Amino acid sequence: MAVSAHHHVVLFPYMSKGHIIPLLQFGRLLLRHHRKEPTISFTVTVFTTPKNQPFISDFLSDAPEIKVISLPFPENITGIPPGVESTDKLPSMSLYVPFTRATKLLQPFFEETLKNLPQVSFMVSDGFLWWTSESAAKFKIPRLVFYGINSYASAVVISTFQHKLFTEPEIKSDTEPVTVPNFPWIHVKKCDLDHVLTDPKQSGPAHELFVDQMISTTTSHGFLVNSFYELESAFVDNNNNHSGRPKSWCVGPLCLTDPPKSKSAKPAWIHWLDRKREEGRPVLYVAFGTQAEISDKQLKELALGLEDSKKRRGRDYWRRIQR
Repeated sequence: MAVSAHHHVVLFPYMSKGHIIPLLQFGRLLLRHHRKEPTISFTVTVFTTPKNQPFISDFLSDAPEIKVISLPFPENITGIPPGVESTDKLPSMSLYVPFTRATKLLQPFFEETLKNLPQVSFMVSDGFLWWTSESAAKFKIPRLVFYGINSYASAVVISTFQHKLFTEPEIKSDTEPVTVPNFPWIHVKKCDLDHVLTDPKQSGPAHELFVDQMISTTTSHGFLVNSFYELESAFVDNNNNHSGRPKSWCVGPLCLTDPPKSKSAKPAWIHWLDRKREEGRPVLYVAFGTQAEISDKQLKELALGLEDSKKRRGRDYWRRIQR
């Protein structure tokens, strides 16, 4: 006879849509798992802040079982405008470090709430919220890390950081290809990576935050990755074959948990993409995320590249930029 088991899971995403959405999708996935394995059930609690709660509640309108708890976001953060509780509201991504550091002020409220929750089976918190590893250890809760990136990106970042790929010896060229240790078929350039990985001084607030995040990640129970094993087996195996490194579990693609949308709910650009699919015409999709800070020079080069593709939409895109 099968023994039933119930698990209470806490999710704590970073205050950015690209991090929030996949973790909420993971919460949906846990609830759906119960339908396939009736002997295993889950209660899911999501932590966030007041100004992020409406988006989360709306996103989870199909999963009212998931409880959402708001913690008061700290006020009077130097350089951060009042009322800003997510990175898409920051006037510049140069404020990412003080904004992220300020999230540690949520820790006392988080831990006070944890005391009053039913026993937590495990916690999944964003890697940017490094301090949640301290809370997990304090309450003896296994902590899994989630960044939202795939195994390939994680492997390249970890290898670059551990082998000091661009700093010992220092590589001054921004465009010189460098072989990534353990992956001889992969070459990266200095301009491909964040400056915290390529700065020879290895100092400053951004680097200190990155080190804190890496330490909390490597001391956690494991990674959850928004990907699937068959797509990135070499990178998943590389991570899991290193003794002492937290194990990775592929749980994606998490977007498959989204409920189907009616045709009337689709925006115009989705209808346009649907038509191109029906016509058998390929589409080049260029996306840098909603918060990428692209200079006018970079934007112009991008538009010229699209125009050189000789595709009609490339020219239309360039006209829109000119306007």
